[in-house]
Amino acid sequence: MHVLFLEVDTESAWAVASLGPAFLAATLRAQGHGAGFFRVTTAVGLDEVRAAVAREQPDLIGVSVTTRQWLRARDLLAGLREHVDVPVILGGLHATFSPEEVLRHPGIDYVCLGEGEAALLELVEALREGRALRDARLGRIRNIWARGGLRPGLRPPIEPIDAIPFAARDLLDERWGVVHVSTQRGCPFPCTYCGARMYDELYAGEDGPAYGRRRSHGNVLAELRALRDAGALNYVIFLDDTFTIHHPWVREFCRRYPQEVGRPFSLHARVETVNPRMLQELAAAGCRLIVYGVESGSPRVRREIMQRSASNQRFVDVFRWTREAGIGVTANYILGTPGETVAEMEETLALHRRLQPDDFGFFVFYPYPGTALFTLCRERGYLPDDYLERPALHRRSILRLPGVSPEDIDAMYARWTEARIDAMVARGVPAQEVAQVREAALAHAACG
Repeated sequence: MHVLFLEVDTESAWAVASLGPAFLAATLRAQGHGAGFFRVTTAVGLDEVRAAVAREQPDLIGVSVTTRQWLRARDLLAGLREHVDVPVILGGLHATFSPEEVLRHPGIDYVCLGEGEAALLELVEALREGRALRDARLGRIRNIWARGGLRPGLRPPIEPIDAIPFAARDLLDERWGVVHVSTQRGCPFPCTYCGARMYDELYAGEDGPAYGRRRSHGNVLAELRALRDAGALNYVIFLDDTFTIHHPWVREFCRRYPQEVGRPFSLHARVETVNPRMLQELAAAGCRLIVYGVESGSPRVRREIMQRSASNQRFVDVFRWTREAGIGVTANYILGTPGETVAEMEETLALHRRLQPDDFGFFVFYPYPGTALFTLCRERGYLPDDYLERPALHRRSILRLPGVSPEDIDAMYARWTEARIDAMVARGVPAQEVAQVREAALAHAACG
């Protein structure tokens, strides 16, 4: 059996492809099945996708979608079904937390809820035996929900997680020897705006191991050594939401990584999970950059709305400790969170000026299905009637918020854009590149 995975881009193709299908493909191949990959960039249309399907001759098409990818994937698959009669399965965050919405659209036959390796393998084997649709509709294939069928139960998360084969790198579209690695699944933090925690909640009432699991040092380092020895490793980006969970694991990693791998790397962390000693150890191991989610400069917004308890002073201290360790710092911020005032958005900009990160990202809040803040927005009437048809962008708010208008958030976004341009000028970025950023920002603002 052969599965073709489609990666549906919504803006640019500079980023790595979705990590999930790479694990799924590795699992299928380990059991003798085939897996192919086609990247549907923004320049690729339906005809090219049809041609890719004709070349691959798949028995199943798989697509992993976030909410940002959903609308384009939906329309693409509806068009594809008019020409190609190959069953289609969707997985990923959006499919897991909006399965009914996904399954009501043409061109989609199955949804995978939660972790997909064992579930997809069972579905593929059922397809080979001609019983997939019947079994799935009866809820017999756990995690796989078929159009018109019963919602299935969930199978326990794979334990030990080291049993999952290394990701199939040919599905990631990685470049220049920069590889992307996940050492864990799940997140223990209750942030209300993020979907990562919702997988833990999805499995909370199920029997079996918890969803939150971490690979062993030996497993992670063996994968990286293999990539290095193959000449395909220059830099590692660890994709874990919080790499610095469980200090003993991190310290053992720092001890072994320089000798066993010895390549520079970056990671994501929370300021509550690091201290000066750990930062020094990470720097000595080869860490060159840490991304911290600041999100808001208002302690009230972080504490009462986002369920994040760190103080502004903690952010200031950790950013200083990180720089003193010789590690670069990137900060991420959110604008227009439900319940946030314009004055509190000003506090975020003020905290940013205190932190002075080396780089930063700023994003207008979007209510992702499955998150606590999505539920709040739905219950309080903040969602527009046509929200299901609006693209999930991070440039303009779709919400009807009391006390804060979309224009207020637009104005704040414009100020962040100017802050971005000022930072580029301060770094000596060529004027032509600065002008391109300004032009792109204006175009994005115009299209919402």
